[in-house]
Amino acid sequence: MSASKPIHKDGSSYTRVACIGAGASGIGLGATLKRWYNFDDIRFFDHHPDSGGTWWANRYPGVACDIPSALYSFSFELNPDWRKLLSSGEEIKAYHDRVRDKYSLREKMVFSTEALRCEWDDESSVWTVYLRDLKTGEEYTHRCQVLFSAVGQLVVPRKCDIPGAEKFNGRILHSAEWDTSLDLKDKNVVVVGNGCTASQLVPSILPEVKHLTQIVRSKHWIFPSLNTRYSSRIKWIFRYIPLTMRLNRFLIFCITESSWRLFQMTKKGKELRQKKRSKVEKYMRSKAPAKYHDLLIPDYEVGCKRRIFDSSGYLKCLSADNITLTDAKALEIVPEGVRTDKGLIEADIIALAIGFQTNQFLHQLEVVGREGLGLKEHWSKYPGPTAYNSSAISGFPNFFMLLGPNSATGHTSAIIASENCINFALRILKPVLNGEATSVELKKEAEESYAAEIQASLRKTVFNDGGCVSWYIQDNKWNPSNFPWTQAYMWYRSLFPTWSDWKIKLPLGWIPANHENVRGELLELGVDAKVSTIFTLWQVFHYKGFDPNIPNHSQSLLALIMVCWNSNFIKNFKNDFSGFREHGSVDSVHNSKATCIESALISYPSVINLDRALLKINGALLPTAIEYLLEDG
Repeated sequence: MSASKPIHKDGSSYTRVACIGAGASGIGLGATLKRWYNFDDIRFFDHHPDSGGTWWANRYPGVACDIPSALYSFSFELNPDWRKLLSSGEEIKAYHDRVRDKYSLREKMVFSTEALRCEWDDESSVWTVYLRDLKTGEEYTHRCQVLFSAVGQLVVPRKCDIPGAEKFNGRILHSAEWDTSLDLKDKNVVVVGNGCTASQLVPSILPEVKHLTQIVRSKHWIFPSLNTRYSSRIKWIFRYIPLTMRLNRFLIFCITESSWRLFQMTKKGKELRQKKRSKVEKYMRSKAPAKYHDLLIPDYEVGCKRRIFDSSGYLKCLSADNITLTDAKALEIVPEGVRTDKGLIEADIIALAIGFQTNQFLHQLEVVGREGLGLKEHWSKYPGPTAYNSSAISGFPNFFMLLGPNSATGHTSAIIASENCINFALRILKPVLNGEATSVELKKEAEESYAAEIQASLRKTVFNDGGCVSWYIQDNKWNPSNFPWTQAYMWYRSLFPTWSDWKIKLPLGWIPANHENVRGELLELGVDAKVSTIFTLWQVFHYKGFDPNIPNHSQSLLALIMVCWNSNFIKNFKNDFSGFREHGSVDSVHNSKATCIESALISYPSVINLDRALLKINGALLPTAIEYLLEDG
């Protein structure tokens, strides 16, 4: 497929595909387009000065992943050189850079650029992306046929919610905006927060600081460490013995997938949580000082919040002489430090480990679909954000989100979830990328049905009913964050899309690619003619549209009439063709394809003569057949 065109900041730049975001999901998208379709007509835009997304932004001391490295890598680019079971942020960033460079994606990335607004033009079937160069302030546009959002949810750091920050004499910084040149030696440091980030940051900086005070805002279940180191022998086996790396990944995947049961509000799920709670609580009590047990051990169910793994030695470090844990409420930041309801905590540096603004997707980016409807306005029709398969939204043609609403898992890798989103989107987009369609769009009823189904399933999980307050759930109890099922199920959904949930807009005079060639090759190979006929029909009706003025389509339509001659099929076909006559495309084919194949196999055990006759049929016979079909009664 065609190569990317250069950027010209005069409003004339265009690529077939554009992606907002150049993190792990963006890199995975570019690599998969290249692998599947040899497609490289794509442009990425990212507000960071480099690719990597969250792994570029989060460079605080001790940053690491809490998902096994084998799963936190792309299925098509396994890495034999991971140092540990749970890799550091630096190592993950280096891995993503290697994948990016292998597929020649860096030259297609534009950094330090903010996407302001995206607008769909229905007449031209093109997206216009309004951009701002963060270095120069210059604004310009880029146009594309297909638009992806790979923005992610953990992007915008939460602002400091303690009043008086402007009065502080020292330095205040968020973990996602860490200054790697910051000198912590002999400093009094206050860390606000005690989630995943704090559990990595605190033990990493504790040896340097004079004294560290951690303000605990909530409690978390902290699991024993899994972070074993890979030996050089294991790395050698992974690199040189075929399938060992793949088998290792599969086994780890099966183990993590099996833990999905722990999150279900079932009898078995409750039993698993009780057993896990007993083990984890015993571990926490054995590692943390007794004086902090009441501050650390939760009273809600395991799995309600994201689990923390004690891979950095957090609980052990709480026994150090230069650390204090407190649940004091921070009232105000003053020049000397933080004033709490229990007194003043002196500080030279205040580190905020308070997470991200997760209550909105796409953040400040405005996306406008058909009929001028904005995405935020579209979501206002629901209690919260939603997306079909975490990717697609009705009214927004050729637009897909990667790791959109309801993509977060509590038990496995975001990379697996991202790959499933990518694979699903690219299967749906295949007719567009091949030039056989101008746009694909999710049907409204499919979106509504999916949203209702996923929220109903989430109400039966510990995410919604585990007794905690988490960023997963909105105040109105709508959960826009979690995926309630396994990633194996999401993989299945991405592998076999439900085409009846989609509207596909075809260009005028569309002809199926290699229609006659494929059919001819089947006949030459001696394939039974009924299979050839059915394959031909499938080619025409696969994308639910045809042109009766094209001879190939006319022949296939007559074949459909002859092979599928039964009243139920004719009744459905009449409705479909009436829609085609009025609107120019067949919006729904009911179960016509299945009925066709079933009828052909049952009623016509041998249709070799029929197939030969089809090769001689002239499209001029079509009007008579159609008029017969459309007669009343």
